[in-house]
Amino acid sequence: MEAKSTPNVLMYATGTCPYCINAERLLTLKGVVINKIRVDLQPELRAEMTKKTGHRTVPQIYINDKHVGGYDDLRALDLAGQLDPLLNLA
Repeated sequence: MEAKSTPNVLMYATGTCPYCINAERLLTLKGVVINKIRVDLQPELRAEMTKKTGHRTVPQIYINDKHVGGYDDLRALDLAGQLDPLLNLA
């Protein structure tokens, strides 16, 4: 059986954003380790996030270098059965 690779998940977030907390909870329940960039602790990185994603709101989530958007987008992928394959869990 082929070993599954670990997904590279990057999330721009703040410590108090409920959408960030929900996104982290969903990904953690799937056993995913998240590389989190706290734009509230490093404000200069919010400008980087905005330039990279075209969005000013958090969370902004990347899975294996693919921008999937925010929590609503992540949840929609999960409900459609498309998140696990993206995370290499399927």
